[in-house]
Amino acid sequence: MKISSEKSQQIFAAAQSLMPGGVNSPARAFGAVGGTPLVIDRGEGAYIYDVDGNQLIDYIQSWGPMILGHKHPAVMESVETALTKGFSFGAPTVGENELAELIIEAVASVEKVRLVNSGTEATMSAIRLARGFTGRDVIVKFAGNYHGHVDSLLVAAGSSAATLAVPDSPGVTAGTSQDTLILTYNHSEEVRQAFEQHGDRIAGVIFEPVVGNMGCVIPDHEFLQTLRDCTTASGALLIFDEVMTGFRLAYGGAQQIWGITPDLTTLGKIVGGGMPIGAYGGRADIMNHILPAGKVFQAGTLSGNPIACAAGSATLRELRDNPPYQQLEEMSLKLASGLQQAAEASGQQCCVQRVGSMMTIFFHPGPVKCWEDAAKSDTEKFGRYFWGMIENGVYLPCSQYEALFVSAAHTEKDIQTTIDAAVNVLAGI
Repeated sequence: MKISSEKSQQIFAAAQSLMPGGVNSPARAFGAVGGTPLVIDRGEGAYIYDVDGNQLIDYIQSWGPMILGHKHPAVMESVETALTKGFSFGAPTVGENELAELIIEAVASVEKVRLVNSGTEATMSAIRLARGFTGRDVIVKFAGNYHGHVDSLLVAAGSSAATLAVPDSPGVTAGTSQDTLILTYNHSEEVRQAFEQHGDRIAGVIFEPVVGNMGCVIPDHEFLQTLRDCTTASGALLIFDEVMTGFRLAYGGAQQIWGITPDLTTLGKIVGGGMPIGAYGGRADIMNHILPAGKVFQAGTLSGNPIACAAGSATLRELRDNPPYQQLEEMSLKLASGLQQAAEASGQQCCVQRVGSMMTIFFHPGPVKCWEDAAKSDTEKFGRYFWGMIENGVYLPCSQYEALFVSAAHTEKDIQTTIDAAVNVLAGI
Protein backbone atom coordinates (compact mmCIF):
# COMPACT_ATOMS: atom_id res chain seq x y z
CA MET A 1 0.00 0.00 0.00
CA LYS A 2 1.04 3.63 -0.38
CA ILE A 3 0.48 5.84 2.63
CA SER A 4 -0.50 9.48 2.23
CA SER A 5 1.89 12.03 3.75
CA GLU A 6 0.81 15.33 2.20
CA LYS A 7 -0.03 17.02 5.52
CA SER A 8 3.15 15.71 7.15
CA GLN A 9 5.20 17.17 4.32
CA GLN A 10 3.50 20.56 4.64
CA ILE A 11 3.92 20.71 8.40
CA PHE A 12 7.54 19.59 8.28
CA ALA A 13 8.32 22.17 5.59
CA ALA A 14 6.97 24.86 7.93
CA ALA A 15 8.89 23.38 10.87
CA GLN A 16 12.18 23.74 9.03
CA SER A 17 11.77 27.51 9.02
CA LEU A 18 11.02 27.49 12.75
CA MET A 19 13.41 24.92 14.26
CA PRO A 20 16.91 23.74 13.27
CA GLY A 21 16.33 20.90 10.82
CA GLY A 22 12.61 21.12 11.58
CA VAL A 23 12.92 19.09 14.79
CA ASN A 24 13.60 19.43 18.50
CA SER A 25 15.71 16.27 18.62
CA PRO A 26 17.82 14.97 15.71
CA ALA A 27 16.59 11.38 16.06
CA ARG A 28 13.25 12.54 14.64
CA ALA A 29 14.64 14.02 11.44
CA PHE A 30 14.79 10.81 9.35
CA GLY A 31 18.33 11.82 8.40
CA ALA A 32 19.48 8.20 8.33
CA VAL A 33 16.64 6.93 6.17
CA GLY A 34 15.81 9.91 3.95
CA GLY A 35 12.41 11.33 3.20
CA THR A 36 10.08 13.45 5.29
CA PRO A 37 9.24 12.53 8.90
CA LEU A 38 5.65 11.63 9.66
CA VAL A 39 3.99 14.17 11.94
CA ILE A 40 2.12 12.33 14.68
CA ASP A 41 -1.32 13.41 15.81
CA ARG A 42 -2.17 10.94 18.57
CA GLY A 43 -1.51 7.53 20.08
CA GLU A 44 -3.76 4.74 21.34
CA GLY A 45 -2.43 1.51 22.83
CA ALA A 46 0.05 -0.02 20.39
CA TYR A 47 -0.81 2.41 17.59
CA ILE A 48 0.01 5.93 16.49
CA TYR A 49 -1.94 8.02 14.01
CA ASP A 50 -0.32 10.73 11.91
CA VAL A 51 -1.86 13.98 10.68
CA ASP A 52 -2.76 12.32 7.37
CA GLY A 53 -4.85 9.72 9.20
CA ASN A 54 -2.46 6.79 8.75
CA GLN A 55 -2.60 4.15 11.50
CA LEU A 56 0.75 2.50 12.27
CA ILE A 57 1.85 -0.20 14.70
CA ASP A 58 4.26 1.70 16.92
CA TYR A 59 7.58 0.12 17.89
CA ILE A 60 9.22 3.38 18.96
CA GLN A 61 6.84 3.92 21.86
CA SER A 62 8.29 7.41 22.44
CA TRP A 63 11.78 5.79 22.35
CA GLY A 64 10.88 3.42 25.17
CA PRO A 65 8.71 5.03 27.86
CA MET A 66 5.33 3.71 26.76
CA ILE A 67 5.79 0.17 28.04
CA LEU A 68 2.06 0.03 28.82
CA GLY A 69 1.12 1.53 25.45
CA HIS A 70 -0.24 4.98 24.69
CA LYS A 71 -2.99 6.46 26.90
CA HIS A 72 -3.07 3.65 29.45
CA PRO A 73 -6.19 4.26 31.61
CA ALA A 74 -4.41 4.15 34.99
CA VAL A 75 -1.77 6.62 33.83
CA MET A 76 -4.33 8.93 32.26
CA GLU A 77 -6.41 8.96 35.45
CA SER A 78 -3.38 9.73 37.61
CA VAL A 79 -2.31 12.61 35.36
CA GLU A 80 -5.83 14.03 35.16
CA THR A 81 -6.10 14.03 38.96
CA ALA A 82 -2.73 15.76 39.32
CA LEU A 83 -3.70 18.39 36.74
CA THR A 84 -6.61 19.56 38.89
CA LYS A 85 -4.12 20.64 41.57
CA GLY A 86 -1.79 22.70 39.39
CA PHE A 87 1.20 22.25 37.11
CA SER A 88 4.26 23.18 39.15
CA PHE A 89 5.11 24.71 42.52
CA GLY A 90 8.89 24.74 42.92
CA ALA A 91 8.31 23.27 46.36
CA PRO A 92 8.07 19.75 47.85
CA THR A 93 5.02 17.60 47.02
CA VAL A 94 3.93 14.19 48.27
CA GLY A 95 4.10 12.90 44.69
CA GLU A 96 7.90 13.15 44.81
CA ASN A 97 7.96 10.86 47.85
CA GLU A 98 5.65 8.37 46.17
CA LEU A 99 7.77 8.05 43.03
CA ALA A 100 11.02 7.95 45.01
CA GLU A 101 9.65 5.15 47.21
CA LEU A 102 8.62 3.12 44.18
CA ILE A 103 12.06 3.48 42.60
CA ILE A 104 13.88 2.54 45.80
CA GLU A 105 11.62 -0.48 46.34
CA ALA A 106 12.19 -1.72 42.80
CA VAL A 107 15.90 -1.10 42.18
CA ALA A 108 17.97 -3.01 44.71
CA SER A 109 21.09 -0.83 44.38
CA VAL A 110 19.23 2.43 45.03
CA GLU A 111 19.00 3.53 48.67
CA LYS A 112 18.38 7.21 47.93
CA VAL A 113 17.30 8.90 44.71
CA ARG A 114 17.21 12.40 43.23
CA LEU A 115 14.59 13.29 40.60
CA VAL A 116 15.60 15.45 37.64
CA ASN A 117 14.06 16.43 34.30
CA SER A 118 15.67 14.12 31.76
CA GLY A 119 18.04 11.23 31.23
CA THR A 120 20.73 13.71 30.18
CA GLU A 121 20.41 15.52 33.51
CA ALA A 122 20.58 12.20 35.32
CA THR A 123 23.85 11.12 33.67
CA MET A 124 25.37 14.59 33.94
CA SER A 125 24.59 14.66 37.65
CA ALA A 126 25.78 11.10 38.25
CA ILE A 127 29.23 11.73 36.75
CA ARG A 128 29.58 14.98 38.71
CA LEU A 129 28.67 13.07 41.86
CA ALA A 130 31.17 10.31 41.04
CA ARG A 131 33.91 12.91 40.66
CA GLY A 132 32.86 14.75 43.80
CA PHE A 133 32.64 11.58 45.88
CA THR A 134 35.97 10.10 44.76
CA GLY A 135 37.93 13.32 44.31
CA ARG A 136 39.07 12.05 40.90
CA ASP A 137 38.62 13.38 37.36
CA VAL A 138 38.51 10.59 34.76
CA ILE A 139 35.26 9.00 33.57
CA VAL A 140 35.35 5.84 31.46
CA LYS A 141 32.71 5.38 28.75
CA PHE A 142 32.36 3.04 25.79
CA ALA A 143 32.24 3.81 22.08
CA GLY A 144 28.65 3.63 20.84
CA ASN A 145 27.10 4.16 24.27
CA TYR A 146 25.01 7.33 24.39
CA HIS A 147 24.42 9.05 27.72
CA GLY A 148 22.66 12.20 26.62
CA HIS A 149 24.17 15.39 25.25
CA VAL A 150 26.52 16.04 28.16
CA ASP A 151 29.71 17.65 26.79
CA SER A 152 32.14 15.29 28.50
CA LEU A 153 30.16 12.22 27.38
CA LEU A 154 29.37 13.30 23.81
CA VAL A 155 32.45 11.58 22.45
CA ALA A 156 32.21 8.34 20.47
CA ALA A 157 28.48 8.39 21.16
CA GLY A 158 25.88 6.27 19.39
CA SER A 159 22.26 7.06 18.56
CA SER A 160 21.66 10.46 16.95
CA ALA A 161 25.33 11.32 16.95
CA ALA A 162 26.21 8.18 15.02
CA THR A 163 23.24 8.58 12.71
CA LEU A 164 24.37 12.08 11.76
CA ALA A 165 28.04 11.09 11.51
CA VAL A 166 29.08 13.56 14.23
CA PRO A 167 30.25 11.35 17.09
CA ASP A 168 32.28 14.32 18.36
CA SER A 169 30.05 17.37 18.24
CA PRO A 170 31.34 20.83 17.36
CA GLY A 171 31.21 22.88 20.52
CA VAL A 172 32.56 20.07 22.70
CA THR A 173 36.01 21.34 23.61
CA ALA A 174 39.15 19.28 24.04
CA GLY A 175 39.33 20.54 27.61
CA THR A 176 35.84 19.26 28.37
CA SER A 177 36.45 15.80 27.01
CA GLN A 178 40.08 15.30 28.06
CA ASP A 179 39.00 13.54 31.25
CA THR A 180 36.81 11.05 29.35
CA LEU A 181 38.47 7.73 28.53
CA ILE A 182 36.80 5.86 25.65
CA LEU A 183 37.01 2.07 25.53
CA THR A 184 35.51 -0.70 23.38
CA TYR A 185 32.29 -2.28 24.62
CA ASN A 186 32.60 -5.96 25.56
CA HIS A 187 36.43 -5.81 25.57
CA SER A 188 37.39 -6.87 29.09
CA GLU A 189 41.14 -6.69 28.47
CA GLU A 190 40.89 -3.02 27.51
CA VAL A 191 39.10 -2.35 30.79
CA ARG A 192 41.80 -4.12 32.80
CA GLN A 193 44.56 -2.25 30.98
CA ALA A 194 42.83 1.10 31.53
CA PHE A 195 42.63 0.50 35.25
CA GLU A 196 46.24 -0.69 35.41
CA GLN A 197 47.35 2.56 33.78
CA HIS A 198 44.86 5.08 35.18
CA GLY A 199 43.10 3.38 38.09
CA ASP A 200 44.00 6.01 40.70
CA ARG A 201 42.57 8.75 38.43
CA ILE A 202 39.30 7.05 37.44
CA ALA A 203 36.23 8.41 39.24
CA GLY A 204 33.74 6.11 37.58
CA VAL A 205 32.68 3.95 34.68
CA ILE A 206 29.36 4.71 32.96
CA PHE A 207 27.84 2.31 30.46
CA GLU A 208 24.59 0.90 29.09
CA PRO A 209 24.03 -2.59 30.59
CA VAL A 210 22.17 -3.42 27.40
CA VAL A 211 23.04 -0.96 24.67
CA GLY A 212 20.16 0.65 22.83
CA ASN A 213 22.02 3.46 21.12
CA MET A 214 24.09 1.55 18.58
CA GLY A 215 21.28 -0.93 18.19
CA CYS A 216 20.58 -3.59 20.79
CA VAL A 217 23.98 -4.90 21.90
CA ILE A 218 24.27 -7.41 24.73
CA PRO A 219 27.13 -7.41 27.26
CA ASP A 220 29.20 -10.51 27.94
CA HIS A 221 29.17 -11.75 31.53
CA GLU A 222 32.98 -11.50 31.71
CA PHE A 223 32.77 -7.86 30.62
CA LEU A 224 30.22 -7.05 33.32
CA GLN A 225 32.18 -8.82 36.04
CA THR A 226 35.40 -7.13 34.94
CA LEU A 227 33.76 -3.72 35.27
CA ARG A 228 32.55 -4.54 38.76
CA ASP A 229 35.85 -6.05 39.89
CA CYS A 230 38.03 -3.25 38.51
CA THR A 231 35.93 -0.41 39.89
CA THR A 232 35.69 -2.05 43.31
CA ALA A 233 39.43 -2.69 43.49
CA SER A 234 40.34 0.87 42.47
CA GLY A 235 37.72 2.73 44.49
CA ALA A 236 35.95 4.01 41.36
CA LEU A 237 32.16 4.00 41.02
CA LEU A 238 30.27 1.77 38.60
CA ILE A 239 27.36 3.65 36.99
CA PHE A 240 24.61 1.74 35.19
CA ASP A 241 22.90 3.97 32.65
CA GLU A 242 19.44 2.40 32.82
CA VAL A 243 17.61 5.33 31.24
CA MET A 244 16.50 2.91 28.53
CA THR A 245 16.61 -0.45 30.33
CA GLY A 246 15.23 0.57 33.72
CA PHE A 247 11.79 -1.03 34.30
CA ARG A 248 11.91 -2.10 30.63
CA LEU A 249 13.81 -5.40 30.88
CA ALA A 250 12.63 -6.24 34.39
CA TYR A 251 11.00 -4.34 37.24
CA GLY A 252 14.43 -4.05 38.84
CA GLY A 253 16.14 -3.18 35.56
CA ALA A 254 19.04 -4.81 33.75
CA GLN A 255 20.98 -5.07 37.01
CA GLN A 256 18.31 -7.49 38.26
CA ILE A 257 18.80 -9.68 35.18
CA TRP A 258 22.60 -9.63 35.18
CA GLY A 259 23.05 -9.93 38.94
CA ILE A 260 25.60 -7.09 39.06
CA THR A 261 25.12 -4.31 41.62
CA PRO A 262 26.25 -0.83 40.53
CA ASP A 263 27.12 2.05 42.83
CA LEU A 264 24.94 4.54 40.95
CA THR A 265 22.04 4.09 38.52
CA THR A 266 20.56 6.61 36.10
CA LEU A 267 16.92 6.29 35.08
CA GLY A 268 14.46 7.99 32.74
CA LYS A 269 11.82 7.22 30.12
CA ILE A 270 9.54 4.66 31.85
CA VAL A 271 10.12 6.40 35.21
CA GLY A 272 8.03 9.27 33.82
CA GLY A 273 5.40 7.17 32.06
CA GLY A 274 5.83 9.35 28.97
CA MET A 275 6.31 12.67 30.77
CA PRO A 276 9.74 14.39 30.85
CA ILE A 277 11.63 13.12 33.89
CA GLY A 278 14.86 11.44 34.94
CA ALA A 279 16.41 10.15 38.14
CA TYR A 280 19.71 9.01 39.56
CA GLY A 281 20.29 7.07 42.73
CA GLY A 282 22.52 4.68 44.58
CA ARG A 283 24.15 3.99 47.92
CA ALA A 284 23.10 6.42 50.63
CA ASP A 285 26.70 7.30 51.57
CA ILE A 286 27.31 8.41 47.97
CA MET A 287 24.00 10.20 47.47
CA ASN A 288 24.45 12.13 50.73
CA HIS A 289 27.26 14.08 49.02
CA ILE A 290 24.62 15.97 47.00
CA LEU A 291 23.60 19.48 48.10
CA PRO A 292 22.02 20.24 50.55
CA ALA A 293 23.09 17.07 52.41
CA GLY A 294 26.59 17.42 50.96
CA LYS A 295 28.55 19.79 48.72
CA VAL A 296 28.07 18.41 45.18
CA PHE A 297 25.78 20.89 43.43
CA GLN A 298 22.73 19.85 41.44
CA ALA A 299 19.42 21.68 41.19
CA GLY A 300 16.37 22.10 38.96
CA THR A 301 13.30 24.32 39.20
CA LEU A 302 11.04 21.70 37.60
CA SER A 303 12.71 18.61 39.10
CA GLY A 304 10.08 16.33 40.62
CA ASN A 305 7.33 17.99 38.59
CA PRO A 306 4.00 16.82 40.04
CA ILE A 307 2.45 15.87 36.70
CA ALA A 308 5.50 13.84 35.68
CA CYS A 309 5.62 12.18 39.11
CA ALA A 310 1.94 11.25 38.81
CA ALA A 311 2.47 9.64 35.40
CA GLY A 312 5.59 7.84 36.56
CA SER A 313 4.10 6.54 39.79
CA ALA A 314 1.02 5.23 38.02
CA THR A 315 3.20 3.43 35.47
CA LEU A 316 5.45 1.84 38.08
CA ARG A 317 2.50 0.75 40.22
CA GLU A 318 0.93 -0.92 37.20
CA LEU A 319 4.20 -2.68 36.37
CA ARG A 320 4.52 -3.83 39.99
CA ASP A 321 0.93 -4.93 40.55
CA ASN A 322 0.20 -6.35 37.10
CA PRO A 323 3.63 -7.25 35.74
CA PRO A 324 3.62 -7.62 31.95
CA TYR A 325 7.14 -9.01 31.67
CA GLN A 326 6.25 -12.60 30.79
CA GLN A 327 3.83 -11.39 28.13
CA LEU A 328 6.47 -8.99 26.81
CA GLU A 329 9.04 -11.80 26.68
CA GLU A 330 6.71 -14.07 24.71
CA MET A 331 5.64 -11.38 22.25
CA SER A 332 9.19 -10.13 21.76
CA LEU A 333 10.58 -13.64 21.24
CA LYS A 334 7.94 -14.26 18.58
CA LEU A 335 8.76 -11.00 16.82
CA ALA A 336 12.53 -11.52 16.95
CA SER A 337 12.25 -15.09 15.69
CA GLY A 338 9.89 -14.02 12.91
CA LEU A 339 12.19 -11.21 11.77
CA GLN A 340 15.22 -13.50 11.76
CA GLN A 341 13.37 -16.15 9.77
CA ALA A 342 12.12 -13.54 7.32
CA ALA A 343 15.68 -12.29 6.78
CA GLU A 344 17.03 -15.79 6.24
CA ALA A 345 14.23 -16.71 3.83
CA SER A 346 14.97 -13.61 1.76
CA GLY A 347 18.70 -14.24 1.70
CA GLN A 348 19.47 -11.03 3.61
CA GLN A 349 22.61 -10.94 5.76
CA CYS A 350 20.92 -9.86 8.97
CA CYS A 351 21.03 -10.69 12.66
CA VAL A 352 18.36 -9.91 15.24
CA GLN A 353 19.61 -9.16 18.75
CA ARG A 354 17.19 -8.97 21.66
CA VAL A 355 16.95 -8.71 25.41
CA GLY A 356 13.40 -8.77 26.73
CA SER A 357 11.21 -6.28 24.90
CA MET A 358 13.98 -4.35 23.13
CA MET A 359 15.64 -5.56 19.95
CA THR A 360 17.33 -4.55 16.69
CA ILE A 361 17.51 -6.15 13.26
CA PHE A 362 21.04 -5.39 12.08
CA PHE A 363 21.79 -5.46 8.37
CA HIS A 364 25.00 -7.23 9.32
CA PRO A 365 25.65 -10.99 9.57
CA GLY A 366 26.49 -10.58 13.25
CA PRO A 367 27.04 -10.98 16.02
CA VAL A 368 27.24 -7.29 16.89
CA LYS A 369 29.20 -6.88 20.12
CA CYS A 370 30.61 -3.35 19.92
CA TRP A 371 30.44 -0.11 17.93
CA GLU A 372 33.03 -1.32 15.41
CA ASP A 373 30.70 -4.23 14.55
CA ALA A 374 27.56 -2.09 14.43
CA ALA A 375 29.19 0.47 12.15
CA LYS A 376 29.65 -2.21 9.45
CA SER A 377 25.86 -2.52 9.03
CA ASP A 378 24.33 -1.73 5.64
CA THR A 379 22.52 1.49 6.56
CA GLU A 380 21.27 2.11 3.01
CA LYS A 381 19.51 -1.23 3.01
CA PHE A 382 18.11 -0.47 6.45
CA GLY A 383 16.64 2.75 5.03
CA ARG A 384 14.82 0.80 2.32
CA TYR A 385 13.59 -1.66 4.92
CA PHE A 386 12.37 1.20 7.14
CA TRP A 387 10.29 2.81 4.40
CA GLY A 388 8.97 -0.55 3.22
CA MET A 389 7.70 -1.23 6.74
CA ILE A 390 6.11 2.24 6.91
CA GLU A 391 4.25 1.45 3.67
CA ASN A 392 3.01 -1.72 5.37
CA GLY A 393 1.74 0.17 8.42
CA VAL A 394 4.65 -0.52 10.79
CA TYR A 395 6.51 2.35 12.47
CA LEU A 396 10.12 1.49 13.40
CA PRO A 397 13.02 3.57 14.75
CA CYS A 398 14.39 5.67 11.88
CA SER A 399 17.99 4.56 12.38
CA GLN A 400 19.90 1.29 12.18
CA TYR A 401 21.48 2.33 15.47
CA GLU A 402 18.35 2.34 17.62
CA ALA A 403 16.45 -0.41 19.38
CA LEU A 404 12.74 -1.03 18.83
CA PHE A 405 10.38 -1.63 21.74
CA VAL A 406 7.43 -3.95 22.27
CA SER A 407 4.73 -2.74 24.66
CA ALA A 408 2.17 -4.54 26.76
CA ALA A 409 -0.47 -3.16 24.38
CA HIS A 410 0.87 -5.08 21.37
CA THR A 411 -1.21 -8.14 20.52
CA GLU A 412 -0.33 -11.39 18.79
CA LYS A 413 -2.12 -10.03 15.75
CA ASP A 414 0.14 -6.93 15.77
CA ILE A 415 3.23 -9.10 16.01
CA GLN A 416 2.11 -11.38 13.17
CA THR A 417 1.18 -8.40 11.00
CA THR A 418 4.67 -7.03 11.57
CA ILE A 419 6.34 -10.34 10.69
CA ASP A 420 4.23 -10.66 7.54
CA ALA A 421 5.22 -7.12 6.53
CA ALA A 422 8.89 -7.92 7.10
CA VAL A 423 8.64 -11.04 4.93
CA ASN A 424 7.31 -8.94 2.05
CA VAL A 425 9.72 -6.03 2.52
CA LEU A 426 12.90 -8.05 3.04
CA ALA A 427 12.15 -10.10 -0.07
CA GLY A 428 11.97 -6.93 -2.15
CA ILE A 429 14.98 -4.89 -1.05
